[in-house]
Amino acid sequence: MLALLTELFPICRAKTGAGVRESLALLADRLPTGGGEWTMTEVPTGTPILDWEVPPEWNVRDAFLRDPADPPGVRLVDFGESNLHVLSGSAPVDRRVSWSELQGRLRTAPGRPADVPFRTCEPGADWGLCVSQEQYDELAARGEREYELRVDATVADGSLTYAEFVLPPTAPAPDGPNEVLISTHVCHPSLAHDGVSGIAVATELARTLVERPRRRFSYRFLFAPATVGAIAWLAGNRDCADRMFGGLTLACCGDDGPFTLRRSRRGDSPVDRAAAHVLKTSGEPHEVREFAPFGYDQRQFCSPGFDLPVAALSRTPDGEYPEYHTSADDLSLVSAAGLAGALGVCAAVFDVLERDRTCRNLKPFGEPRLGPSGLYAAFGADPAGAAAQRAVQWVLNLSDGSRSLLAIAERSGLPFAAVAAAADALLAHGFLTDDRSADLSLGSHT
Repeated sequence: MLALLTELFPICRAKTGAGVRESLALLADRLPTGGGEWTMTEVPTGTPILDWEVPPEWNVRDAFLRDPADPPGVRLVDFGESNLHVLSGSAPVDRRVSWSELQGRLRTAPGRPADVPFRTCEPGADWGLCVSQEQYDELAARGEREYELRVDATVADGSLTYAEFVLPPTAPAPDGPNEVLISTHVCHPSLAHDGVSGIAVATELARTLVERPRRRFSYRFLFAPATVGAIAWLAGNRDCADRMFGGLTLACCGDDGPFTLRRSRRGDSPVDRAAAHVLKTSGEPHEVREFAPFGYDQRQFCSPGFDLPVAALSRTPDGEYPEYHTSADDLSLVSAAGLAGALGVCAAVFDVLERDRTCRNLKPFGEPRLGPSGLYAAFGADPAGAAAQRAVQWVLNLSDGSRSLLAIAERSGLPFAAVAAAADALLAHGFLTDDRSADLSLGSHT
């Protein structure tokens, strides 16, 4: 994941354009062939998408600011040093500009004087550069003069690009909606935690799920530009609510900060509950927040017309760390451990969904004798035998056909893996019956 993140980091991405396509091509090479279906969709400029329309395509090749009085080749601001130096979406410029005019076109992050901010505009609606406050002050100290300014960019009809990687189920699916959506944005340029970490985790999660021997759900990985990309996908998938069991949006997954789960608009969907339970029993520092209609594309999937059960998972969230949307959100801000931890939580959440089921105790009158089955001997051989025995007792008591294993784990406070292992053992010895066609969304909390 860290290697992929490092390769993606320097690519200049925007809502549309060559940078998105280049990034998606890298992902296509990383995903296993034969495990799922990879598709890229191009939506032409001007296409109506819900209440929006696809914007013009924006591409930038170079940009610089130089003082004609300096030696040839000296650039005071250079796109080659950081693609954040260009206002994303800037109209092309190639002329001399006075300091009086230029100073209003320079974006800075005054609270972080050494860092270049990431700023955007609608394609072609504005022009300008982004510089550190230190660079701005150095330019101001030169006084009134003319500079050579070039933004070698194009704003033209083209298309918006998004990609999907779909893993079909390999085992009988539950009745009702059976698709899981994992979404991450692919439009931010050189921002490691905010922009690229979600891509890296989603890609490795897809590889992990491909290797899973049994999948009851179909998994749809969506790699799309933020906001307009998600809206374009929704416009082309208006029936998604009928098939969507749940999902996660992934962003800001790469640092070593505590996890943050933002529930879906519904608040108590299986994914909401599974993610909250995994975090609660993981021992990892975390916070579970209620839904809010802002942030990344969770707000699109949870818009009232769709109301998809999509939660959002991150480490330190967007806007809540000082390096956010600046050049300081670089490779030093992410770690292999941070990425691996995020992947582990995601994998555990989907393990809950895959293994959750509703069972019925076949010997509900009093406590059944476990000794003849050999289960007590199994407990004794297990270093965590006492905990395993408690899980068995909880499963036997609450498996009345109305509660899923996740509901039992929530009620007991035990990790889901322990509850599922107990259920597997009891099923193998004839103490439970397993109704895999049960509606998992109805598992009681109580």
